Amino acid sequence: MAYEKPLVSVVMVSYNRKEDVWEGLVRLLNQKYSALEIIVVENGSDDGTAEMVRREFHTVRLINLHENTGVSAYNVGFKTACGKYILILDDDSFPEDGAIEKMVGKFEHDPMLGIAAFDVRDYYNYRETASETSLKPIQETKAAESYMMSFNGAGAGIRKEILDVTGGYPDEFFLYFNETDLALRVLNLGYKIEFFPDLVSYHKNSPSNRESTRAPFYYTRNMFWVFWKNYPHSIMWANTFKLIYHCLYYTMEQGTSVYIKSLLDAVGGLGHILKKRAPVKKEIAKNMRIHITSPFTMYK
Repeated sequence: MAYEKPLVSVVMVSYNRKEDVWEGLVRLLNQKYSALEIIVVENGSDDGTAEMVRREFHTVRLINLHENTGVSAYNVGFKTACGKYILILDDDSFPEDGAIEKMVGKFEHDPMLGIAAFDVRDYYNYRETASETSLKPIQETKAAESYMMSFNGAGAGIRKEILDVTGGYPDEFFLYFNETDLALRVLNLGYKIEFFPDLVSYHKNSPSNRESTRAPFYYTRNMFWVFWKNYPHSIMWANTFKLIYHCLYYTMEQGTSVYIKSLLDAVGGLGHILKKRAPVKKEIAKNMRIHITSPFTMYK
């Protein structure tokens, strides 16, 4: 089918959020942007999500993986997408009306824009933006230095050609910190990642539905892997020692074994990570804003 406008592929991965997926798809289909391909990668849900999509959304492409593969499922959607641009969404997030057309305009205006980071707002409080991974360049008054940050996977546009080159998210991460890994590789290709406050998506934050130790485990382990896989040796070792220190300190301070488990699991996967090691330019690693202490604030 020929389109007058650039085709945008929306890739959503679903896991046991049938009602949220339904709402997200309804809102996507109500977007005024007509050149839209919607792909739902069903990640092993047992709540009837796949059946609901087949029954009620005949124009949506459903890919049923039958098991939970984590963020690797996004790569399945990326590979099958036909769009010039891809909009990445969670199964509990959706773009504001008109956001897709605005996103396309950003990309068409700037050929070096690699990722357009959305202003991801709390669905339950539209005026609050999700601060966990949203990207925003920060100007330091003293140093006048621009820091680079990642993007929020609950709302981000990316050029399909970049995903074809980078391969998308790291399959081995399963959950969390996958955006940072991809962001480093996109920046290393010479593309920009830019935050746009007029590109808005809404995300249903639901921490009560998550196991308390899952986020700190994967965040901590994957942070090690981000450093070992992407950082030049000098910065890699410095950050590794800092992260090990924090693992030991917060293990005692919080009385939990989750950080030691994540450290051991990271070491256990070291051989695989080193095979994929491709250090980015030193200035990119140096200026990427990663808060090493962030995983240690999640455990309750």
